[in-house]
Amino acid sequence: MTDHNDLPVPGRRRALTSLLAAGTVAGTVGSSLRLTGNASAADEPPKDALTPHGHQPSNAHIEPADQPGANNKPVIRTQSDYFYRPSIHFSPPTGFMNDPNGLIFDGQTYHLYYQYDPTAPYAGRVHWGHATSTDLYTWQDQPIAIDQTAAGEAYTGCVVLDRNNVSGLFPPRKPDETPAPATPATTTATQAAVQALAPELRKTTSDTPFAPDRMPALGPNASAPFGSVYAPPNGDEVHTAPPALPPMPGGLVAIYTRATPQSQTQYVAWSPDGGQHYIDYDHNPILNIGVNSFRDPKVFWHEASGKWIMVVVSSRAHKVLFYGSIDLLHWMHLSSFGPAGLFGVDYECPNLIELDIEGEGKGSRWVLFVSVNPGGPLGGSVTQYFVGDFDGERFTPENTVIGLTDFAKDSYAMQVYDSMPDNQAVYFAWFGNWQYCEEVPNRSWRGLMTLPRRMSLRRDEMNWLRLVQRPYGLEAFRGEKIPFKVDRIAAQSGVQVALPTGTAIELLLTVTVDERSNPQPDGEQGRAGRFVIVFSNGQGESLSIGFDAFSSQLWLDRGDLHGFSQPFFTERFSTPLIANSRRFSLRLVLDACALELFANDGLSVATALVFPANPLTTLGLQATNTGATIEELALYPLRKTMDRPTAL
Repeated sequence: MTDHNDLPVPGRRRALTSLLAAGTVAGTVGSSLRLTGNASAADEPPKDALTPHGHQPSNAHIEPADQPGANNKPVIRTQSDYFYRPSIHFSPPTGFMNDPNGLIFDGQTYHLYYQYDPTAPYAGRVHWGHATSTDLYTWQDQPIAIDQTAAGEAYTGCVVLDRNNVSGLFPPRKPDETPAPATPATTTATQAAVQALAPELRKTTSDTPFAPDRMPALGPNASAPFGSVYAPPNGDEVHTAPPALPPMPGGLVAIYTRATPQSQTQYVAWSPDGGQHYIDYDHNPILNIGVNSFRDPKVFWHEASGKWIMVVVSSRAHKVLFYGSIDLLHWMHLSSFGPAGLFGVDYECPNLIELDIEGEGKGSRWVLFVSVNPGGPLGGSVTQYFVGDFDGERFTPENTVIGLTDFAKDSYAMQVYDSMPDNQAVYFAWFGNWQYCEEVPNRSWRGLMTLPRRMSLRRDEMNWLRLVQRPYGLEAFRGEKIPFKVDRIAAQSGVQVALPTGTAIELLLTVTVDERSNPQPDGEQGRAGRFVIVFSNGQGESLSIGFDAFSSQLWLDRGDLHGFSQPFFTERFSTPLIANSRRFSLRLVLDACALELFANDGLSVATALVFPANPLTTLGLQATNTGATIEELALYPLRKTMDRPTAL
């Protein structure tokens, strides 16, 4: 529900139903399907959104893994692969990972699919990797779910639960058919179905990438001052299948982009085994507009208008296109949005979701997210959002203001979970930036996900509706609090505490900087004083987060870390907080190469890769030319959740 009283116009719902009943389905470009007949010209995407780009690359980033001979280059495994591997953020076993795909909770299991090159630590040869969880932190690797085929790479898409088999993709269940009991000595009904479909699934054991878990563990030595290396006690890879879905007519359906240099079209696939594998629909593609920059469908059920909605981009035209369907196979164009927001080169990974406004009785708004690459204000990748209304047919922004999800530059291609408990709005984003993601110092694996984040809207002090983001469920993984009690820090002083080596940590902090009687410029101390949080080591490296009380701004500085340097690896970021306020709160998570900041209860967020050359062993709190009162201070180690080799 929104706090608007506008009702959706049901015309296209009737049109979709009548067109299907009349059988007015015709082929268009290639072998695609599109509803025709009674649909007017206004129902089709405008021609300026569909301009052919056959002479242009289909992506704004190169894919070196697709180049001849790329797979023959040896993967160099170094200590960096362990040192920078997070312990609580999801990262791939090996190879290259980018966009999250198919995020869905099926009632028992959280599924994380992702763009994946299992053959090399570079973008290209895109498959759908897969992992499952019961808590969004503890993940089990699963076999590759969707392969690259002769039809193209398996680009970004989504998964929905077709509970009632409205698509007709699932074989009919016999009235007396019940799943066979799962016992170690027998083959289950699901396993039997997968084996019977093996030729169609095109799965072999060679599709499972060689995991770094099988590499010999490297113990601590002079060249590895960060300590011992974790390795699972058993080097064998085991894929534990998630619990089977309860009996239902349908199941999980993927809608995704098949991509070649010449074409990008939308495909549908269905899963016979609860999301482990997907079988392409015989009459794919289900949507083809004849350009090679048309991708990243996100589909959801819109209850008010009684139909499925697809949000997809005509990337180079900077258009977000909206389609409607009642069976997931036949789609009618409803409307278009854009160009709007940042210029950029490619628009990618759209998401549309209704978010609650914080505060009882405040209602909700629809928020449209669009990733842009390159073209972020700080360079490379960025995600923008628009706040407005959606009536089941078109998205209408309530003003011309756009927001950015992040004030740093390493959060991109976010996707919202489908079918979350209590309709919670939770998402993952890819933790990286296309400007340097294929050059970072870890070699055998590249790419990670952010923490799962819950979203809402809040009015700021200027009455703008702003996105709020908070870590979802992280509290359950806190260890015993690290002793660190501080109430006051006097001017020109500070305090320190030792950090556990190779362990993810969470810091919660609320500070009020004292008011200066004479707020004049004072060199590097700030006119009204500054408060600084510093992670450091004995080798002279530091990672700092600071608050300037005069301008009420927060900064992040990763420039004094020595593990990685690259022209686009921006060192410093900043964001305004509450104007004229000397108080701020901060929630911070540092996990190997992953740093996430949530300021003022999630109103300002920074996501940044950090690459110290040596472990950061000390946390310091400092005040410059005025004192500060510490209202809240808590420091926790976070329990390791990822079964990956990491530095401990």
